[in-house]
Amino acid sequence: MADRDEIQRYTLAERLIHWAVAIAFVYLVLSGLALFHPSFYWLAYVLGGGPAIRQWHPIVGVFMFVSLAAMYLKWRRDMKLDDLDRQWLRHMSKYVRHEEGVPESGRFNAGQKLLFKTMSLMGLLLLLSGIPLWFPLRFSRNLREWSILVHEVAALVAIGGLIAHIYMGTAVVRGSMRAMLTGWVSRAWARAHHPRWAREVERTP
Repeated sequence: MADRDEIQRYTLAERLIHWAVAIAFVYLVLSGLALFHPSFYWLAYVLGGGPAIRQWHPIVGVFMFVSLAAMYLKWRRDMKLDDLDRQWLRHMSKYVRHEEGVPESGRFNAGQKLLFKTMSLMGLLLLLSGIPLWFPLRFSRNLREWSILVHEVAALVAIGGLIAHIYMGTAVVRGSMRAMLTGWVSRAWARAHHPRWAREVERTP
């Protein structure tokens, strides 16, 4: 239980879904690198060997997509961009430098919303492009070659998004990791980083 100076930012269900996506994606990155280039094949031994990752990589990929879809359904309303979000994007550099003049954020700021949309799209592309690679005999060679290209590009974009997400959540906005671990943030944190959301929560009886 949190004290009176804290408010709930994430429910238990939201946190479980988030960490399911995160853990699955980390496994997919490591196993995908092992399958992608011989220089990274040593990762296969860490993850149980080549045959194991060839079997589990697509299965975990489907699990991640299902978890990502559940996250999308839970947060789709909170992730809609509004006029204040568009203003926020024009002042994003000030936000990174902790300067004044940044429009107030709701539960999620515009950067988080764009990252969410990008990662959701990459998850869909990874799933669709992964199917011909999972069942190669059922698809033409030309489709498989295009699938490899799409899969690699989507993976690179998603990895970049993951790095940005970790950096912003640990180095730029201190307290974000605690929120996703415990579900709670201080009222001061909420007012500083998501003031519109903080006011909405505090008005709720």
